[in-house]
Amino acid sequence: MAKHGPPALTGPVLRAECEPEGHWQHRREFLIRNAEGLPLSPGGEDGGAGDGDSLELRRLTSLSMVWANHVFLGCRYPLQVMEKVMDMAAGITVTNAPTHTLRDELVAKVKRGISSSNG
Repeated sequence: MAKHGPPALTGPVLRAECEPEGHWQHRREFLIRNAEGLPLSPGGEDGGAGDGDSLELRRLTSLSMVWANHVFLGCRYPLQVMEKVMDMAAGITVTNAPTHTLRDELVAKVKRGISSSNG
C-alpha cells in the first residue's frame, strides 16, 4: 500500500470524520493511485468544496467513496459507475473486507426453498 502521496491526499481534509482507519488507508491508496495529473489542492481546512478544490479532485474523491462503499458496505451503483471504479481500483488488495449477501441472492434462496418444499 502506498505510504506517501500529494499533501492534498494525505491530510485529514479528504478523510470522513467517522471513517475507520482501515477503510481510510485503502481509500487513500485509491486516491493516490488515480491522482496522477490532477491539479490537486487541499481546499479549505473544513474540507468543504471551496474555491481551492478542483472539479477533478472532487470527482476522484466521490469515486473513491463509491469504491469504499461497495467494498466495505456492499453498496451497489449503476453498472457504468461500478466498472469505472473497479478499473480504477485494479491492484488494490483489501484483505479484511466483509462479505455481503445481496437481496437478489436472498430472494433466490427463498424461492428455491419454497419450490423444493412444494415438490
